[in-house]
Amino acid sequence: MRILIVNDDGINSPALPRLVRWAQKLGEVVTVAPKVEQSGKSQGIEIHDAVEIKKVLIGGDIEAYAMDSTPADCVRFGVLGLGKEYDLVISGINRGFNVGHDIAYSGTVGAILEGARLGINGLALSTDPKTFDDSVERLDAVWEYISDNRLYDLNGLYNVNIPLGGKEFRVTHQGGMYFSDAFEHRGGDMYIQVGEPVKSDEANPDSDINAVCSGFISVTPITAHKTDFAVFEKLKKLN
Repeated sequence: MRILIVNDDGINSPALPRLVRWAQKLGEVVTVAPKVEQSGKSQGIEIHDAVEIKKVLIGGDIEAYAMDSTPADCVRFGVLGLGKEYDLVISGINRGFNVGHDIAYSGTVGAILEGARLGINGLALSTDPKTFDDSVERLDAVWEYISDNRLYDLNGLYNVNIPLGGKEFRVTHQGGMYFSDAFEHRGGDMYIQVGEPVKSDEANPDSDINAVCSGFISVTPITAHKTDFAVFEKLKKLN
């Protein structure tokens, strides 16, 4: 298996070399990560200016590429820039859950959506912001769950969130609002976007928010296609 690993926390994320070393058990690994943190960049790419891409060492001895652009561009460079083919894009391990509405903004998820556009299966991994240790210890179990249940025979993209102490798995759908949204005035013409956890559908047992709040590893099948095919089939008769 050939694996492309990216993230949105940046090339210096302490989780990155640990994820790479784990993935090397599955096959050949290429690593491309943003030069600086790119959280909230979704599937954005840079099409106007040249970007810096440098070979670096992470974790002391792992060769990687540091790219001064977004997670989606890291995927694009790994495929189009390096001229390589991959069986899987793994994105993460993100510091902080990517659940509910936040999936739309997530650079972690945006990376596997870009991989899907290029015909590659994807796995987005996120965890509690307190520590990466617990999630790294769960990686074998996550992969075993995916393999034993042949998840990639059913769908090409999965968003997995690993809470502290999470051992059991729950298949989930994307939930609602996990954080509140507001603009805070910082003086003069300056504002910053802020939020706090609201966990809007914490009571829904099938949502990703409920799963992580209840201590389950959330496994959500997602799709890159934006068409509502149920409505499309109904509207085709208008043609």
